[in-house]
Amino acid sequence: MGFIFTNNFIETLTQGAMQFLSIVREVLSIGQEHLFFRFVGAFLIFGFFLVIRSLLTQIILKNIEWFILRKGKIKKQILIELEQPIRFIPVILGIYVALEYALPDLELRYKVPLFTSLGSIAFFWIIYNLIHPMAYFFNKVARLNVAILDWVVRLLKIILALVGFASVLEMWGVQIAPIIAGLGLFGMAIALGAKDLFKNILSGLAIVSEKRFKVGDIIHLENIDGIVENIGFRSTLIRRFDKSPVYVPNTDLADSAVVNFSDRDNRLISWKIELEYRTTAKQLKYIRNEIESFILNNKLYSQPPVSPIQVRLDAFKSSAISVLVYCFSATREWEDYLIAKEELVLNIKEIVEKSGGAFAFPSQSLYIEQLLEDKSNRKEVSAINIKKSEELKEKNKNKLTKTGRFGELH
Repeated sequence: MGFIFTNNFIETLTQGAMQFLSIVREVLSIGQEHLFFRFVGAFLIFGFFLVIRSLLTQIILKNIEWFILRKGKIKKQILIELEQPIRFIPVILGIYVALEYALPDLELRYKVPLFTSLGSIAFFWIIYNLIHPMAYFFNKVARLNVAILDWVVRLLKIILALVGFASVLEMWGVQIAPIIAGLGLFGMAIALGAKDLFKNILSGLAIVSEKRFKVGDIIHLENIDGIVENIGFRSTLIRRFDKSPVYVPNTDLADSAVVNFSDRDNRLISWKIELEYRTTAKQLKYIRNEIESFILNNKLYSQPPVSPIQVRLDAFKSSAISVLVYCFSATREWEDYLIAKEELVLNIKEIVEKSGGAFAFPSQSLYIEQLLEDKSNRKEVSAINIKKSEELKEKNKNKLTKTGRFGELH
């Protein structure tokens, strides 16, 4: 069994409180003629309520828990949210009893606003704390986006806080309507000066409504990569992978191209492996077939037709033959992606070594011996040509001397 919130229970609790008040007055009536002793007694009374507030809170929470359990709508989070405002109720009772003892002749025009204000604060505090768990409870039916739901909860809390503040002011005789009217022009001036704020708010609404990303997604924005931690009214908090926070204005997110890595189902693995030119055609075919077979028969990689798999001889490079390896990891998780890459690296290396081939690296071949031989040959040819030229010249000179025309030439 448990405690039940009924009229009899509440009436009994009220009568007990009044009897306790009478007992306290009788005990402390000795020094009631002196103001100092009355305040000391009031302090002791208030302290007593502070001591027993945990007990009173547990009694109230037990009743609430039992009452809601009968309707099948209890959530542990609701009780957690109710605990702090309910702990404030004994404080109100303590203030009331202490004030009644210390200042019994205090005018009602002060007492009534004071205790109604405290009661209103407790009431709005309870409603304020219940907004969050109740919103997620009813969202099981509405099925709103989590980001939209967060915005709705924040908006409801702001409205409730303003209504509660206005209610307390009304209890003290402060008229809200003239204040709101007086703030009209001031609000227009603020709105003109805070246009960027409103632009960010509208951009935030656009981001949430378009579902471009949500809290927990990994995104890329220009030079920023990280995890979305919070989508606020003005800015969005992105946590970099080095754990440093970055606050990005919502307008920048709305106007920029954002890559949402969390929306993909797989992660791409695209490599170009370079093999030495001395690798034979038979070895190249063996390497290609073995790599493709390994990927097709491994659960770490997404299989066709969901994702394509390509292992092909790609191109002749300056110092190597390039082999393209193109596939996707089976999941989008970072850790699974790293494991898939590691397994692929180890197996490719094993396959290449088993085939008798080798990986290439940037290199140049210098044929120095051939160059020296060519240079020596050029020198020999040049010397022969010079000798032939001199012999021909001497022969022509002798021929001209015999014919008597040598002098004419000079």
